[in-house]
Amino acid sequence: MRLDDYIEELEPDEEAKRRRLAKEKSYAITDHLEEFEQRFDDALSGDTLVGSTAPSIFVGRSNYPDIPIGVLSPVGDEDAAEEYVTDGNWYQQGYAIDDVLQRRTGLLNSNKRANVDSPSIASRLTPSVHDSWDGFVGVQREVAIADRPVDLEIGLDDTPDLSLDAGTDVATPRGPRANARNAELRENPYVPKPVKKTLEDDDWLAQGAMTYLYRRGFDVYDINSILSAGALGETKQRRLVPTRWSITAVDDTVGQFLRGRIRSEPSIDEVQVRVNEYMGNRYWIVLAPGNWEFELVEMKAPGSIWNPNQNGDIWLQSANEGYDGRTSYVEETAGAYYAARLGVLEYLESIGRQAKCLVLREVSDDYWAPVGVWQVRESVRNAFDGTPGSASSHPAGKRESLAGEYGEAETFHQAVAAIAPQLPVSYARLQRKSELAAGLQTNLSAFSH
Repeated sequence: MRLDDYIEELEPDEEAKRRRLAKEKSYAITDHLEEFEQRFDDALSGDTLVGSTAPSIFVGRSNYPDIPIGVLSPVGDEDAAEEYVTDGNWYQQGYAIDDVLQRRTGLLNSNKRANVDSPSIASRLTPSVHDSWDGFVGVQREVAIADRPVDLEIGLDDTPDLSLDAGTDVATPRGPRANARNAELRENPYVPKPVKKTLEDDDWLAQGAMTYLYRRGFDVYDINSILSAGALGETKQRRLVPTRWSITAVDDTVGQFLRGRIRSEPSIDEVQVRVNEYMGNRYWIVLAPGNWEFELVEMKAPGSIWNPNQNGDIWLQSANEGYDGRTSYVEETAGAYYAARLGVLEYLESIGRQAKCLVLREVSDDYWAPVGVWQVRESVRNAFDGTPGSASSHPAGKRESLAGEYGEAETFHQAVAAIAPQLPVSYARLQRKSELAAGLQTNLSAFSH
């Protein structure tokens, strides 16, 4: 699947609604931005931000292919730079929505514009991205491939814009932004050997390089940054990839790799139900014997960030795949589909089994600001930490045990019927939307394996 397939657009008025809702729900964020402004003034020496430490990067998508690219650095909290990196640790720490917004609004996005193929939009004759290790693009790539936050010195052209971008359900929110004049490394970053290997191989396709890094212990968060910085793929094909697209591309690529790993594995031999709840999102995961099938059904409450109309109905959407997977991008549930599927496939690969799987996601009105698709990925991943039929053992996801209700289900449909009273939609409506719940999705290949 081409990277371009991951492009997803939102109507401007919908984005504006979500930003307004996020601001209305958290007055503390306004106070936090004011604190940031004071810390920024203290950290500035003339027009240079001295002693900055960048744990991550951001690649935008506006005006593609001439896009904003930036390095993200905490201001006034450089010693804790790693705590500002979006990854699974945020789930383990039990971060709430306010915690995420405060982390993101504490990061200054020092950015410039660049072309996805060339570091300078002023001249198409400048070196391609894969050759660029100097200037702002080069510094950004060094930050992306390093194994820890990198010390920088950043020259700025103006003061930060303190407006809050509430983000999307794929990418995390963004806080203050400032135009960067330049950036210089203050140290030589350490680059892990597997990353060096992918950089040095001129003919390695991006998909193969991603799965290689994943097999070497790199999580999707690390791979996403490296891909965004244009450091993966065949040399002449390397380009800067907007963060929002790269997140889903990595989830999909690693998911396809894991699906290939379980294709010949035996099926699980009993129905399993897993439950988790985090940040106003509730998840029910039903695994049943059979060849690989997967479906995500999302139910979004009125007044939630993705269904802002307080007086509307539950927003209901689904997407699925059979034994052979998908060949087209999931429009209906977008990045959440690939993130949830990844968490399920990681579990099945870890036990050497395959199964058919239904993931039900309820987005309540407690989910008042999108924090990024990482919370879907981590909620599904950690749902498998507990025993089948019970809640995750994580404090932030803990809810009443459902083992008694679901433990005796002998079939997939008995399990779904037992869950149905807990859902915000009727069982009949769920069956009309979900192929698996209705018993319609049975891949023909199931009869030949």
